[in-house]
Amino acid sequence: MTDPTYEFSRAITRQPAASAVDGLRAHDIGAPDLSQLQADHDAYVSALRATGAEVTVLPSLNEYPDAMFVEDTALCLPQGAVVMRPGAPSRLGEVAEMEPALTGHFKDIRRIDGPGFIEGGDILVTGREILVGRSARTDAAGVAELAGIVSDWGHRLREVDTPGDILHFKTDCSLLDAETILTTKRLAASGCFEGYRLIYTAQGEEAAANTIRFNDVVLMPGGFPRTAEQLDQAGYKVVEINNSECAKLDGGMSCLSLRFSSV
Repeated sequence: MTDPTYEFSRAITRQPAASAVDGLRAHDIGAPDLSQLQADHDAYVSALRATGAEVTVLPSLNEYPDAMFVEDTALCLPQGAVVMRPGAPSRLGEVAEMEPALTGHFKDIRRIDGPGFIEGGDILVTGREILVGRSARTDAAGVAELAGIVSDWGHRLREVDTPGDILHFKTDCSLLDAETILTTKRLAASGCFEGYRLIYTAQGEEAAANTIRFNDVVLMPGGFPRTAEQLDQAGYKVVEINNSECAKLDGGMSCLSLRFSSV
């Protein structure tokens, strides 16, 4: 029996566009180098495929600079997919571009109609519940609408607060297995992960918190050796991917893919 929280047969990604240099960012630390961004994306797709998963790579969308961050457009669950409503107005059009790619994989596709908004980067699906962090991109109305949808599928949703200086809830956490979460101490201090097994990012390596457990590997951004060592010592197989250019756009490992199994 597979574990739907981290065992997947499929993923959807999207090629980065030349317009990515104009992507949204909380702090401007420079435009991404497009050749390095593409090379890193290629390595990411290869790492997913190496686990045996089928990976769909959608074409770039130059009119949407942030479109490579596909996770924000949808939530994929075993029972169906929920199309999100991004909190950044410039990203609303990405949803319509993603929906056709989902229709071939999910019989039941629901939509966040608004007026609230919600992005996938604020949603962490664990073995017992769906955690959704309120943020600048996800408001109470969006969370409430999602709660109504997933309750139809038997899921319990719990709303938590994301610290104001963190863009997305999953900027500072990720799921390692159904009961284990990698997190920064600043996020865990809120008590939102009570009852879970926690592994903390090393001091000064908070940017390592956004990883993905994908089948037998944990994909994490490169350059955080102490956190990587902790995960290795905890028994996880770590694959490091350079993330220097995505990080300039507030992106990480989870942002770059939608992950699910065939239904």
